[in-house]
Order: sequence, then C-alpha cells, then structure tokens
Amino acid sequence: MELSFLRPLYEVPGPVLSVHLDTSREDQDADKRIEIVWQGLKRDLQDQGADLPTLNAIEQAVGGSPDLVGAQGEALFAADGQLLAVHTLAAPPTRNRATAGPVADALETALDRDRQLPYVVVAIDRQGAEIDGYALGAFDPTLSRSFNGSTLHITRVKTGGPSKASYHRRTQNLWDRNAAAVAEEIVDAVNAVDAAVVFVGGDDKATAALRDQPAVQGLDVEIVDISGGRGGQDAVASLRKSLDDGLAAASQRAHNKAFQEYASAIGTGSGVSSIPTVADALAEGRVGTLLLSANIPQSPSKWSSDRSPLMVASSAHPLDDNSAFEMPAPALLLRAATLSNSNFTEIPADQKVTDGCGATLRF
Repeated sequence: MELSFLRPLYEVPGPVLSVHLDTSREDQDADKRIEIVWQGLKRDLQDQGADLPTLNAIEQAVGGSPDLVGAQGEALFAADGQLLAVHTLAAPPTRNRATAGPVADALETALDRDRQLPYVVVAIDRQGAEIDGYALGAFDPTLSRSFNGSTLHITRVKTGGPSKASYHRRTQNLWDRNAAAVAEEIVDAVNAVDAAVVFVGGDDKATAALRDQPAVQGLDVEIVDISGGRGGQDAVASLRKSLDDGLAAASQRAHNKAFQEYASAIGTGSGVSSIPTVADALAEGRVGTLLLSANIPQSPSKWSSDRSPLMVASSAHPLDDNSAFEMPAPALLLRAATLSNSNFTEIPADQKVTDGCGATLRF
C-alpha cells in the first residue's frame, strides 16, 4: 500500500494531535456516546499541553460518518490550529486514545487502510446487474452502474410446441447479450477504482454466463463468487454479509502473499528485519516496503528530528541536532517510510519477525 495519504501529517512542525476513537453507530445514543468519549480524550490532550485552537479544530470534525450505520472508527490529526486529516476507519480502534507529540501517531490509521482493498461488487441476474466500484479506503462507491437488458422471453419456455426451440435460443441469446454488456461495465469499474478483486453474487446461470465473457476472462484481478444478489431485501442483505466476509478473506490472502514475498526477499538478501536494521535502510532510502506488526512493541522509544526525518536512532547523539525528539518507534518508522516513498504492509498476526518490523529493499 502506498503511504502518500499520510504525507499531510508530516508537512507541518509539531506538536501534532492524534485522536483515534470508536464512532460506531449501532444504537440511538451514538451521538451522545461519541461526545462523551471525545470530551474524555480532550481532557487527556489538555493534560498533555494541547492548545485550544488545535483542540477546537478537532472538536469541529469529530463524529464519524453519521450516514454509515454499524461499526466504524475515526482518526483525526491536527496541528497549529489546523485540521490536517480525518479518516473514517473500517473498524473501531483497539482503544480510544489521544496523543500530542512531535510526530503524528498514525500506525493504526495505516493498518486500517492497509486491511482494505479497492473492489467491485456485482449483483447480477438474467435481466441485468448492479455494479459498484469502491476505491481504496472509500465507504461510498466511486462508480455505480445499473444495467437492465431486454426481458422479452427471458424465462425459458416450459411447454412443448414447434416454437419452443426458437424461444430457448432467443432466451439464451438475451442472456449472453446481457452478460456481455455487464462484463464491459465491470471492466470499466475495475479500471476506475484499480480494483484488486471483483465479487459477484446473484443468479447461478447469469453468473456462469458472465464468467464466460472474454472481457471478464481478460481481467487481471481475482473474481470471487458470493451469496446474495439483486432480488429484494433478503438477497441484498445476504450480499452485504457475504461481501464483508469476502473482503476479510481477500485481505488476508493479500497479506499472506505479501509476507511470502518478504520471506523470499529475506532468503535472497533483499529483505531485512529488526528495528535497528530497518531504520538504517530507511535512512539510506533503500526500503521498498516497510512491514510492521499491529502489536509492534512501543518501547524502547527512538529518536529523530525535523531536520533529519528519515533517521530513526537509538539516541539523540547521531542526529547532532538541537531539535531531536524521542517518540515510540512505530510513529517514527512510519514517517520515514512515508517521506521516502516506501510502501507499507502489515505483518500477519500468525507470523513472527524480529521486533515486529521488517522491510524489503530497493537495492
């Protein structure tokens, strides 16, 4: 995953306020609960020396996505009285927390984005399809298409008679034409959001006809069948549930693949592990992809500075900089990776890497 979305957090001098809170909307008291949580976090930030203008900048933005029902979270960042970024999280943070530090505390935000995928979801039957494309990190479709083909004689004739065969041929031709048109719309959606996976739910025969289309077969993305479809509220509800499960499974597969590539890089000498070794590679601009565990140890803290943002050191001495400061290692490693145009991926929970930190190297 690219880290360019984090750059605004590092383009201003600290202190930077970083807030992660649960903004789930699963009950009628959600607004009140979110306000109570924020007020507690606000007091924490005041105790850490946060100034009033910067607190006000966050307060005006807190609240999550009111139209997004269900579990969610929110990450907000501000400095010098200005809101730097607001990110809706696909899942609530591990805990509500707020920090004021020289560098943004953005690891959980990066992890949440990394667990998501750009995707297309297709609900299809023999009349047409609903096609929605979701860009990486988007909760609303970037592209939405509804295709409805001809329904004339769309159901196969069950009775006999001399016209039965021609009706069947006409029906099959309609299915094929509808599938071909839907396939072209899917290709457009995949290209529009740079999708990593296409989820298809609906009528079995329509789905089979769709998979036979050359346009679909030519796509260089994973195509996954899911349950549910277009046919009423129950079908749509089933589609949404199976889509959530499918996204989680696809994300896990993507992370396992990325980790296997890292393991291969280790074997050839083009990968490294441990915080000190990765920090050295970041300082030299050699890191292609930074890998961090969600449970990377927060201690010991490391040192960096505004003048040398790519350096993550064990003490202030190597920096030779009066602006040097100390922070937990993940925040500094993530800043260095972002500013050196490195990519990022999470280390799967069942994999062990020294210090919960690794990297593949550019050279």
